[in-house]
Amino acid sequence: MDKFDRAIIAELKKNARASVSAIAESVNLSRSSVSERIKKLEQKKIIRGYQVLLTESQKEGVSVYFEVKHRCARCSEVIPHFRDIPEIITCHGISGEMDLMVHVKADSMRRIHEIRETLDGLDDIVKIRTHVVMSEWIDNR
Repeated sequence: MDKFDRAIIAELKKNARASVSAIAESVNLSRSSVSERIKKLEQKKIIRGYQVLLTESQKEGVSVYFEVKHRCARCSEVIPHFRDIPEIITCHGISGEMDLMVHVKADSMRRIHEIRETLDGLDDIVKIRTHVVMSEWIDNR
């Protein structure tokens, strides 16, 4: 990837629906060159797709963050338990008192409760804090 590919990607991150003409003008390339570069970035799976991101209030279901503390020597030892739960969107190692920040999206609060109970039942899990997403103010993805 060169500076033009990075510039094209930056423009698409700002607005994935931007016209090729607008992107071309912004990155100082011809429309055909931008089209060709986007096609190559898609073929190489650098650009894997385009998506619609709704505000939290427009989404179906429930979104929560679990802060998780475990007793394992390394986070990687407890992660296999999380991979078995399809509703888990992301799982990050974090600093501070807790070890992991787990983002979960489920169809209902009942399913969130089931997931929480499953995690609570694991011997390696010491503590879980649950944060329910009430609204979304900024999403710069």
